[in-house]
Amino acid sequence: MECEWKPDEQGLQQILQLLKESQSPDTSTQRSVQQRLEQLNQYPDFNNYLIFVLTKLKSEDEPTRSLSGLILKNNVKAHYQNFPSGVSDFIKSECLQNIGDSSPLIRATVGILITTIASKGELQNWPELLPKLCLLLDSEDYNTCEGAFGALQKICEDSAEILDSDMLDRPLNIMIPKFLQFFKHNSPKIRSHAIACVNQFIISRTQALMLHIDPFIENLFALATDEEPEVRKNVCRALVMLLEVRLDRLLPHMHNIVEYMLQRTQDQDENVALEACEFWLTLAEQPVCKEVLCGHLSQLTPVLVNGMKYSEIDIILLKGDIEEDEAIPDNEQDIRPRFHRSRTVAQQHEGDGIEEEEDDDDELDDDDDTISDWNLRKCSAAALDVLANVFRDDLLLHILPLLKELLFHPEWVVKESGILVLGAIAEGCMQGMIPYLPELIPHLVQCLSDKKALVRSITCWTLSRYAHWVVSQPPDTYLKPLMTELLKRILDSNKRVQEAACSAFATLEEEACTELVPYLAFILDTLVFAFSKYQHKNLLILYDAIGTLADSVGHHLNKPEYIQMLMPPLIQKWNQLKDEDKDLFPLLECLSSVATALQSGFLPYCEPVYQRCVNLVQKTLAQAMVSSQPDQYEAPDKDFMIVALDLLSGLAEGLGGTIEQLVARSNILTLMYQCMQDKMPEVRQSSFALLGDLTKACFQHVKPCIADFMPILGTNLNPELISVCNNATWAIGEISIQMGPEMQPYIAMVLHQLVEIINRPNTPKTLLENTGTTRWQSITIGRLGYVCPQEVAPMLQQFIRPWCTSLRNIRDNEEKDSAFRGICTMISVNPGGVVQDFIFFCDAVASWVNPKDDLRDMFCKILHGFKNQVGEENWSRFSDQFPMPLKERLATFYGV
Repeated sequence: MECEWKPDEQGLQQILQLLKESQSPDTSTQRSVQQRLEQLNQYPDFNNYLIFVLTKLKSEDEPTRSLSGLILKNNVKAHYQNFPSGVSDFIKSECLQNIGDSSPLIRATVGILITTIASKGELQNWPELLPKLCLLLDSEDYNTCEGAFGALQKICEDSAEILDSDMLDRPLNIMIPKFLQFFKHNSPKIRSHAIACVNQFIISRTQALMLHIDPFIENLFALATDEEPEVRKNVCRALVMLLEVRLDRLLPHMHNIVEYMLQRTQDQDENVALEACEFWLTLAEQPVCKEVLCGHLSQLTPVLVNGMKYSEIDIILLKGDIEEDEAIPDNEQDIRPRFHRSRTVAQQHEGDGIEEEEDDDDELDDDDDTISDWNLRKCSAAALDVLANVFRDDLLLHILPLLKELLFHPEWVVKESGILVLGAIAEGCMQGMIPYLPELIPHLVQCLSDKKALVRSITCWTLSRYAHWVVSQPPDTYLKPLMTELLKRILDSNKRVQEAACSAFATLEEEACTELVPYLAFILDTLVFAFSKYQHKNLLILYDAIGTLADSVGHHLNKPEYIQMLMPPLIQKWNQLKDEDKDLFPLLECLSSVATALQSGFLPYCEPVYQRCVNLVQKTLAQAMVSSQPDQYEAPDKDFMIVALDLLSGLAEGLGGTIEQLVARSNILTLMYQCMQDKMPEVRQSSFALLGDLTKACFQHVKPCIADFMPILGTNLNPELISVCNNATWAIGEISIQMGPEMQPYIAMVLHQLVEIINRPNTPKTLLENTGTTRWQSITIGRLGYVCPQEVAPMLQQFIRPWCTSLRNIRDNEEKDSAFRGICTMISVNPGGVVQDFIFFCDAVASWVNPKDDLRDMFCKILHGFKNQVGEENWSRFSDQFPMPLKERLATFYGV
């Protein structure tokens, strides 16, 4: 720059005035400041003023200077590409000259500004930045060295990927060895920066670090007992990551590392203890965990258990001394957004022995989600949970003596932690715990009425972890007392207890299912009363408990007196909520379960609910249309449409044919045609589920659209999107049953894809373990073959083996029945197609427990036909290959 830029005095005063005002607590002042800042952004050199205040105006107070830098950082984020080059050059040179400012706050602000400019793609256009910062590390001046390191740490955090790419000529080859030299620096702050910089490159296994892995680990060990907590924290963090990526290098030192981590998990500084505690969680996922830890369990167990006590600060944050808060409205910020899970066909048809692998979120989401920050208590509990799953009952040797002391301790904080321990080990140590449960469960049920709310809430959670065992005992022994007490807790005067009790009750409902039928009046009474009592956040959990109850007891809910209790409060909420209120999600999910359970009982409420769902779909589609034009409106939240489609599916499934008139009077099929082509997979997934349900409920309205729908279904048979693919496949199967021989023109659109999917060697195992992923494809191929055998049978040889393997594992049901009728029909058309894989067919036939008589006759005919065809001698040679159980079954049931 030829001449240095100088600010205009009047302009400078104006900006300083603005910066002062923006620190005012008054919101209207802040709003007007915001508007004026936006206006000033029109002037090209406004940003020069901001950097000037930050770096040159040393007479000003630090908060004002730092604020000026942070406003500049936001401008860089939003408009950097529009800065004139003179301005951006001035900012860059000022940053580099002032990275060593004597104030830590100003140094940190300059560092933030540098990394923000760097992450705007400027690392390439600012080639002198990294060499200059690395050079400044060697400065004799502490401030300069610390400032440069602070900036480098932020750049390593924000731009790790690009630093390790060819775009910049691999600067890390120089930077990483350089950082390692500073591990022994005499300033703790600089040692800490140095480790933090290198730590950014562990998980990505950056080549430059892997070359120096041994000196890195040696240096870490040298810093293990550093007096600075921040250094110890970064050492622990490094070791946890190395456990994942370079276990081979840690193994020779493992005994010492475990001893070290045991000490650090008890560190006086909670941040260090938390980083160290992550070590046990990560180690539990490694195959070597058992052999590495088995000698240390007696030391580790008490350390983890001790970490599970609430700290004093937790209790303050959780308002643990406030016992009654039910009348205090919720703070809206505390309510977590809810995400709706689109309907999958597998959920509706759980009767067939292959359950969906749901991610259990109940793992350790035990209690304190208001301080949803990860803390030592949660981490210790999670570690104990995973270790219980690794060591199983071996862990109990070390846990039981501790538990006895904790569970009956006079101090509530200690007792509470014992109850959490008991919940944490429930999954892993269940077998070994069974002998103690007859004594423990009644003790826990008693703890549900403890005078401390935090004890009552954790007890709800722990009891839910043993719900499976409770339900397996005679109901009067444990289920009834537990249910009675939990229902009282649902009406607790403390909101945290209400929430824990509602969640625990939902788990109990899932386990107990129809065992709850005798108590329905009592349960509904409580849940309905809670409606009038609950604040906003817990209402959302209450919907879930009601929906789960409906799923669990099914049609037993369909009694006039129950409907009279349950429906009015639900419909009242339904009428209160506006179309754009996200509370509709859990309410619609809940109503969907209720409608499916009540069946005809839902009829009186059906029409307004149906209408509103159709309107929600229509509204969302219209908004999506408008927002697709550039610069128009923001895109709608499609979750509204997905939830509405799912509730319509629930209505169609629950009401069956009685939904026919509602469908006739609405444009739902036109809307579905649009939804089935939506860009968002979840929208398509839900619309295919609805198509299948409407096909079963009132095919006369679906039939005229089949020619439009079938090509779309064909293009959605993509196993990469497994849930969309399964729902489309299921819908095709249901349509074919209704269409009969008229399905013929559409076979070619779908058959090849279906056969290809069931032959894929590595169908993704996400949805269900191996067989489940192709179950619907196999059923649908069978159904297509049943209605159009001439079209499908010629391909028999291409799919018979995976088809049989896929369907042998599911229980007898309607779907399996129609699929096997199809396969038998196809074999009679093309017997040669099954010859090579006949043993698979025999095995699949033997998987039936109770086929209908005419289906059994079809099996007999094929088996005997084959036996007669090959002759007695060949048959016995063939059937000698059968495993014994298969041989016996076929002989007993089919006489072959």
